[in-house]
Amino acid sequence: MLTIAHPISIFSLLAWRARSNEETGNDSAVDTYVEVAQRPPEQPLFGRRIPEWALNHDPDEPFLHLGDVLDLSCRIEAKRVADMFRGTRNAGAILPGNHDGLMFGIYGYNVFAVKLDPAVRHWHQTCRRGAAPEDTSHKTPNEALTKRDFITGYIAAQASGRRPKPGLHAPPPTGEHQVSWRSPDPPAYLSAIEAKVLDGNRYADSYLAQRLRLPPAPGATRGVIIIGLDTNQAGGLVGTWDVIRGRSPGSMGRVRPDQIEAIDPWVEEAIRQGDLVIFAGHHNWASLDLSARILLRAEMAKLHQPLVYLSAHTHSGFWAVHRSLARQPLLELNVSSLSDWPIAYRRISFAYDAGAQRLLVRADLMPHGDQPVKSYADLMAAWEAETCARTGLPADLVKEFDVAVVKKQRESRGSLMEWLLAAIPCETCEQTLYEHAQAYQDALLQTLLQGSSVVKRSGVQMPVLETPASCGGAKLESCAKVLLAEKPHDYKGHVDLFRRKAALVAAANDYLDRLDHPKAKAYMTCRAVQAVKIDFDATPEARTENRSEAKRRAEAFFRIEASVGMD
Repeated sequence: MLTIAHPISIFSLLAWRARSNEETGNDSAVDTYVEVAQRPPEQPLFGRRIPEWALNHDPDEPFLHLGDVLDLSCRIEAKRVADMFRGTRNAGAILPGNHDGLMFGIYGYNVFAVKLDPAVRHWHQTCRRGAAPEDTSHKTPNEALTKRDFITGYIAAQASGRRPKPGLHAPPPTGEHQVSWRSPDPPAYLSAIEAKVLDGNRYADSYLAQRLRLPPAPGATRGVIIIGLDTNQAGGLVGTWDVIRGRSPGSMGRVRPDQIEAIDPWVEEAIRQGDLVIFAGHHNWASLDLSARILLRAEMAKLHQPLVYLSAHTHSGFWAVHRSLARQPLLELNVSSLSDWPIAYRRISFAYDAGAQRLLVRADLMPHGDQPVKSYADLMAAWEAETCARTGLPADLVKEFDVAVVKKQRESRGSLMEWLLAAIPCETCEQTLYEHAQAYQDALLQTLLQGSSVVKRSGVQMPVLETPASCGGAKLESCAKVLLAEKPHDYKGHVDLFRRKAALVAAANDYLDRLDHPKAKAYMTCRAVQAVKIDFDATPEARTENRSEAKRRAEAFFRIEASVGMD
């Protein structure tokens, strides 16, 4: 007897610099201050085209995003992400990542008690960084997006989006609230949600668990469900002091007993119906704290079937088998990122052999050509064939320019401690922050200018870009060149120039969202992928966080299938 589930596309990414869609915080100064956030300038401009490409590549298949759709966790980031997912026709689900409700994925503040917690300004000011004094619309006391806000917004989007979920309602904005929803359509992909949202210092203990039913292949004899866990019940002790001491709450995954209790009925129902259960969460298994692994192992022990866990978080991708805490092996597939090299995602299906009691996980590494990807060179060639080749332009046309831009931006990066010191209310401290921000804005403007010249050369007709009022009616090229030539001499001059540059970049970034010509989309995706690879190649191997090709090969990154049994 063989059970086969139809493919599902599974991917994870750390969000691009999505904050540039408003005149607040657009590609703000703090972009340069956290290692995981230090991206080449092509990423804030074109990076969102990568997940868009992945979604559109298989529009009839469901997708599962394994978390970190945000970065700083700001409301303006969430808006751009929501717009992107709203445009896809795929049925899909997103699991919370540590960046989805914590600043930079590591900080948390009590945003509901600002007077008692003055440090909250760090998060809010980061989200509204660059807003002019008269810009009251983005100087609210609630620009940061907490874990509670993320869950509430996600449920609201599922309830009323392109595929509205009957009977599903978003939690209220305040007060402890529990959501227990089940789809009235039994074969629905998103078939159930269990969630709890909490206020005040407890917001980081909120959770969102989801049950996904995979479409069966013809002749399948058993159903397959994925239980999407929320591994980010970080607790209330998250803040700057933890990070200074080297304790990053977001790096460690946590699952509390209340979430296990909420998903237990799904496990019991699967046992009664004979469904196979796959577990998934943002954090990789080794990054879950001991209590979470003990709780999950106890829940998994109820199932008489091979065990599989799907994860992300590492930005690297690997296969692993875990035997700790239980005799039965647990097969883990960790998927890589769509914003850090190796940029890839997986097209996954499951096949169960009842006689042998083995579960086969088929996980094609995407994109690929006629043959499976077996090296970084193969992966880059696949991306270029899918994107760069469709522009009608030589793939090497922008590489030389991108190498120079990425190199210059890397040289301008600061440190996390500089950013923390800049939070002190003194102009001397903040000027350093704005000096770094100027360099980043310059790289963005130079990238836009180069892209504009390429588009003109291609002959593709584009809509007109309306520049901000500070450009005085000048077009993008003229305004950008004037701003790039201007040299501020004091703190106020740095702030003013930053705001004008940020406004122009924001207008251009919104404009890029309107470009739907296939060649334009392919060009932007091509440039984003190329820049990430260039940045990766320029990074010393000791700082690539286990993403070297030799390390990926040793951890079976290029493997496309593995099976697991009962012992």
